Amino acid sequence: MPYHLHFGEADPLRIRFAISPLWETHSAVRVLARPAKQGYHLPWMRRIADAARELDLGPLQLLMPLRGHSPDFLYPPPLGPAAAFEDEIAAVRETDPAPVLDDFERALAETPGAAATPEGRRLLADPAGAVVRLAELLREAWEALIAPDWPRLRALLEADVAYHSRRLAEGGLERLLDELHPAFAWDAGTSTLTVAYPGRHIRPLEGQGLVLMPSVFTWPDVVSGFDPPWQPTVVYPARGIGGLWSESGDRTPEALARLLGPVRAGVLCALAEPMGTTTLAHLLGRAPSSVSSHLTVLRDAGLLTSRRYGHQVLYERTPLGIALSGAGPG
Repeated sequence: MPYHLHFGEADPLRIRFAISPLWETHSAVRVLARPAKQGYHLPWMRRIADAARELDLGPLQLLMPLRGHSPDFLYPPPLGPAAAFEDEIAAVRETDPAPVLDDFERALAETPGAAATPEGRRLLADPAGAVVRLAELLREAWEALIAPDWPRLRALLEADVAYHSRRLAEGGLERLLDELHPAFAWDAGTSTLTVAYPGRHIRPLEGQGLVLMPSVFTWPDVVSGFDPPWQPTVVYPARGIGGLWSESGDRTPEALARLLGPVRAGVLCALAEPMGTTTLAHLLGRAPSSVSSHLTVLRDAGLLTSRRYGHQVLYERTPLGIALSGAGPG
């Protein structure tokens, strides 16, 4: 039973993208408790295994039922396109504890017996103290699990936003929404976005617009939020997560590395999506000046094209570059 999101006249003008380090932290904690969601992230899980064992994630995971309500105050959507984690966690710490008890009760009720556990009783007995404690656990999870890899994660998320922003500019809202995820279906006749999602909800956006937020750790799900503190928001899996944790050498054919040099070949193979210099440098862990010089050589050789999009220059592979990198055309 899907969500039906009805766009009014002003809503298409108020679509924006956002990236949230707090959301990625919360979703990473969820992945650790869900074996079915771990397939793409096994290299990351092996690397952070020792750090994860040092964390007490039980209180957070108790509020993450398999289906149903999770406390919205723990991961409010970012106000801007690229919020800092410290700004987001400050908003969590400042949560009014008055409505938190109802949030806890709803989330714990989704898992039979959760409210009766020692941790469940502790959450319900002291909601104000729980807000402070949960915010601190999220900060610890950020520092141990996400912050060391945030440049790589942010690069992938920024590349997704750049790609879909371009699709919106080129083909309009219908093309964008039809391509974001198989669960999305756009009906131009009724200006309705249908999201295949458990439950049945009909939501007029009423001029609030829609926040579209790519996520690394949400895969394979689509997640929606509409109640305060959320602006209407849909979180969807970012493009390119299949190669996220591979090192540049892992995705570079040996013969291509001998032909172009390992660094330049790595730059070419990393451009599975259009990217700017800074984003690509984060992804490869190299200095932007070094990446820029290699991009110029590859472009001059006919392997890349570049074009300005907003305030940045995006590079993408030409058909010859695609052929040399061993990637398919799509």
